[in-house]
Amino acid sequence: MSAGENVESSENALKETADSEKDAKDTEPTPPDVQAISPHNTYKIDLLLKAAGDAPIMKKKKWAVERNKTVYWVADFIKKYLKCQQSDSLFIYVNQSFAPAPDSEIGTVFDCFGSDGKLVLHYCKTQAWG
Repeated sequence: MSAGENVESSENALKETADSEKDAKDTEPTPPDVQAISPHNTYKIDLLLKAAGDAPIMKKKKWAVERNKTVYWVADFIKKYLKCQQSDSLFIYVNQSFAPAPDSEIGTVFDCFGSDGKLVLHYCKTQAWG
């Protein structure tokens, strides 16, 4: 093997090493402090709670709620806020048309029916829509 061939093979080896390092950089995972927000992360959603029918009006209408909370949790929260009896019924409606299932997560309802970065829920003590 001559000196020219030896230098050429060294250059090829360096190029292959540089290419493999570049490929390794392209496939490295993102740092833990930089994470994309996925629908299953627990960040908060803005809820706008509006009274309907005979329900008392809440003084504070806008609330930040974690995505993993359920519609049942929201109804229970409203009952406590309004100081209602636990035996009192409370209906929650989306878009003034239908009642979501009590075990539905707020994040899922927001993904489907939220607008302008908010989810508007109407609450009342008697059945109003649907």
